[in-house]
Amino acid sequence: MDKLSHFDAKGDAHMVDVSGKSISQRIAVAQGNISMTPQTLEIITKGSAKKGDVLGVARLAGIMAAKKTADLIPLCHPLPITKVALELTPDADLPGVRVVATVKTTGQTGVEMEALTAVTVACLTVYDMVKAVEKSMVISDIRLVLKDGGKSGRYEAG
Repeated sequence: MDKLSHFDAKGDAHMVDVSGKSISQRIAVAQGNISMTPQTLEIITKGSAKKGDVLGVARLAGIMAAKKTADLIPLCHPLPITKVALELTPDADLPGVRVVATVKTTGQTGVEMEALTAVTVACLTVYDMVKAVEKSMVISDIRLVLKDGGKSGRYEAG
């Protein structure tokens, strides 16, 4: 198993020094779900939630979260993000909303945490906006599905 990079020789947590890494194009894609009753999903898709456009607000929250990841995760580097895109897709088979976040940068470290944070906060925002109707919603399956760029190259979830 590879050495955990966020710990120094003494075992203390530290921010990884990326100054010696090459600058490269980097991308990460993460996904997750929020499951709910068909009735709650209908409220979202019909646009009748009392707090407004659930999917639009959740998309913006996810974008904002990706940009603030370094403020939330103690050892993440602040990065010059060049793209954040979120797709929020209502899915009657779930039932619920599927969320996919794509984040890009040109830099010395990847944007996996930014993509995962974007998905998580988008799901939490959906929850917040319709929790008055349903408190039993479940946020699940948040994971990295693609990462490319940097020394470790490409990763795609199976």
